[in-house]
Amino acid sequence: MPYVEVRGNSIRVKWWSGEYVLDADGKPTKKKRYESASGPEPGVPFENETEAYNYGLDRESDVRNKRHRPKSEKLTMVDFCDVWFESTDLRVRSTLKYKSILDAVIKPYWAQWTVDQVTPVDYDTFKRHLNGRYSESYRNSVLSVFRMLMDDAVLKYRLRAETPIIEQRRRGRYQKRQVRRVKRDVSIESLHQLAVNAYHLWGYAGWTYIWTIPFTGMRPPGEMMGLQRGFASPNWPASDPDRDRRVEAEKRYAGMHVLRVQHQLYYGDKGPTLAGPKYDSHRTLVIPPFLHEMHSALLASHDKPWVFISRSGKSLLGAGFTKNYWYPIRDGREEFKPTRGRDAGSACPKLPAVEEMAGQDIYRLRHLAKEILDEAGDIPRVAVEARMGHELPGMEGVYSNVTLGMEKRIVEYLQTVWEKQVVAAGLWVPPFPTPLPDDLLGGASPLFSSLPVLGFH
Repeated sequence: MPYVEVRGNSIRVKWWSGEYVLDADGKPTKKKRYESASGPEPGVPFENETEAYNYGLDRESDVRNKRHRPKSEKLTMVDFCDVWFESTDLRVRSTLKYKSILDAVIKPYWAQWTVDQVTPVDYDTFKRHLNGRYSESYRNSVLSVFRMLMDDAVLKYRLRAETPIIEQRRRGRYQKRQVRRVKRDVSIESLHQLAVNAYHLWGYAGWTYIWTIPFTGMRPPGEMMGLQRGFASPNWPASDPDRDRRVEAEKRYAGMHVLRVQHQLYYGDKGPTLAGPKYDSHRTLVIPPFLHEMHSALLASHDKPWVFISRSGKSLLGAGFTKNYWYPIRDGREEFKPTRGRDAGSACPKLPAVEEMAGQDIYRLRHLAKEILDEAGDIPRVAVEARMGHELPGMEGVYSNVTLGMEKRIVEYLQTVWEKQVVAAGLWVPPFPTPLPDDLLGGASPLFSSLPVLGFH
């Protein structure tokens, strides 16, 4: 039974916490450990002894029904953030993002709380705190991480009975439902102009880069930057380090041109890092002959481990791709004459803006890859989604399979699109770059880079 103490104008109630005092060896003794309170909430005293006694009865009921967590087992929000973060299994980029959010926002704000003290009112106050300080995108990221924290506190760690995050139908001021951004149609002519701009700005690597995305569906920039010459169609599958995968691919794709999406390249906490593609969507892509010829010519023109290199002959990772490459390709620019570096004295002609791509991210070209295949009308959905690195949901995904016949149809259709809409239309195509000696084509140059690999399959 709870015990009520009256001391002057204050009232305190004590109750058994469900624990026993430990001895010097850490073993429980027969002496009970009690907890106490001077009010129903911090800073609010009990009005009388009856209220204090009933409060103690409620706490003992919590102990009997396993709803109470003793103070010795309660975690502060700061400690819980550390425990939770150490248990996460994330990619490097997600790890860095989550750690930044925890250290910069969540831990400082909730430093005075234990995990079980956070109430729905506290959570709503936290949301209002974020509104005036951060962008909508960052605010949503913070709330997403906090939601995961609270879900795991309830379901995984049993630190709370329920989450303080209560989702309910919006009431009050009407807000218009968010509408998906409208896509402009992108014609082959506009795609061609992007490639021409890229050629004049960046050389043959730029020309090939622009055509590769919509005709393979590879994700820019990570998968494009991470494509190594050993996984490009002039060398793969013969160069694959995985023997079983190499043998299987050589048998299946005999006489066809294929590349392997095996990595993406990005900055991790220790610098440039190779990791598996997004969602571990490793995949083999059949490509049409015209694209294979571009890749072969590009690889013959340099001896670097990456297929797509910067203007200075290095990896694109540190080249400031969006600002220095994509924006001029998309938005155009005036004639430019470099005064320093290897391109000093050589003029880049005026580049016209591509109006259909105004304001669009380069990722729009990956969307275009799906649109091109959907227009064929006779390519099964499973083959299109597999090419994009997606999995079909439900039983359709379980029973469907990409056959070699589907992949041959993809190659045939993509080659037809190129021949009819580019070649037959008389659109300009640059000459192949002057080839380097044969010993620089694959054999004498490294097939794979030596960067640290995460999630290698």
